[in-house]
Amino acid sequence: MTNGSLRIADVFRAGQSAFLDRYGDQVPTDQRRVLRDIIACRTAALGGHVKECDECGHCRVFYNSCRNRHCPGCQAGARAAWFDAREAELLPVPYFHVVFTLPQELANAGLQNKRVIYSILFRAASNTLLEVAANPKHLGARIGVLMVLHTWGQNLMAHPHVHCIATGGRNLGRWLAVDPGPSS
Repeated sequence: MTNGSLRIADVFRAGQSAFLDRYGDQVPTDQRRVLRDIIACRTAALGGHVKECDECGHCRVFYNSCRNRHCPGCQAGARAAWFDAREAELLPVPYFHVVFTLPQELANAGLQNKRVIYSILFRAASNTLLEVAANPKHLGARIGVLMVLHTWGQNLMAHPHVHCIATGGRNLGRWLAVDPGPSS
């Protein structure tokens, strides 16, 4: 722990052995690397540098970061800057978050044949969104969609799914709002 605050690396470090004992044979190499990198991030394992105050001579050690794109400690600043830049690009319309999940029975097939299976997942998700939005019973408009593939879940197990951000829709040169319906 650093400064008395708990970091994700501390949680990973504490549970790594038990997790790998139980699921190690199912954890792909790239996910093992993420786990290793986050655990080593900002520790002596990655080396560091010393800064010394010119006035009092006080020295402080700063450990190097892992620079893994999945590390919350390394990517917090970059993520915030990216988010601000994307927020400035938003259209003045409502946005909706929709998730399409590959059935669990096909999850391993996705790991073995990524290009084909994930391409089918993207095509099915985009075709469904575009078709439903174009239907006059729903929106009757063209929508914009941004899609991101996630291949594993929070438990680090294979869980291929596509997160989609869809706009409200555009018809006859104007943006349409969508009634999201009752909340569940």
